[in-house]
Amino acid sequence: MFIAMNRFKVAIDAQDAFEQRWLERESLLSEMDGFEGFRLLKGREYDEYRLYATHTQWRNEGCFAAWTDSEQFRLAHSRARLPEGTLLSHPQFEGFTSILEEHIAA
Repeated sequence: MFIAMNRFKVAIDAQDAFEQRWLERESLLSEMDGFEGFRLLKGREYDEYRLYATHTQWRNEGCFAAWTDSEQFRLAHSRARLPEGTLLSHPQFEGFTSILEEHIAA
């Protein structure tokens, strides 16, 4: 499994607009082979920003790479523009390959 995460520093007064943009978006992720799940995570609030992260789960890193090279990726991101001043910096990408998993038995 491969997990792709982007961390966002969102201006305090732009939180509602940021969340609404994600709720209204057409992600197109479900069209991609190997896509397993997506989460938008709301983190701690600091003096100037709130931390958010996206967490996308893929079968493997190759499936994620295919997403980033796809027309669906270009289309989804072209529609996802945020109002100026929403982010305090560019999103920070982090990618992880799973080496150990543990689950609760059903």
